[in-house]
Amino acid sequence: QVQLVESGGGSVQAGGSLRLSCVASGYTYSRKCMGWFRQAPGKEREGVAHIVTGGGSTSYADSVKGRFTISQDNAKNTVYLQMNSLKPEDTAMYYCAAASPYVRSGVYCYAPRRIDYNYWGQGTQVTVSS
Repeated sequence: QVQLVESGGGSVQAGGSLRLSCVASGYTYSRKCMGWFRQAPGKEREGVAHIVTGGGSTSYADSVKGRFTISQDNAKNTVYLQMNSLKPEDTAMYYCAAASPYVRSGVYCYAPRRIDYNYWGQGTQVTVSS
C-alpha cells in the first residue's frame, strides 16, 4: 500500500522560504512520477511542480517558476519542494502525489495532469503573510 507523508509546512512572511518533504512508502517503481499540488480555500487543486525520478524531467506551474524547486533523494524515498520568495498568494494546503507510471506521447510520465495521480498525501498547510 502506497503512503505519502508530507511535512515542512508552516507560517512565514512574504519573501521567506520553506522546504516541504514527502516520504513515500510502498511506492516501489524504479522511476517515480511524483508531484506537488496545492489548494487554497474556494479554489480548485492545482499542480505546482512535477518530477520523474531517476534522471527524468521536472516541470513547474508558471506561477512558481524561478521560485520553487522540486528535487528527490532516492535513498530516502523522499521528494522535496523548496519554496523561496514566498508570496501571500502561495498560501494553500500543499499535497504530495504519486502516479502509477504511464506513457503519453511516447514519453514516460509526460505532461502530468491531476487525473494521472492516484496516490495522495494528507497535506501540509503553508501560510504566507504580507
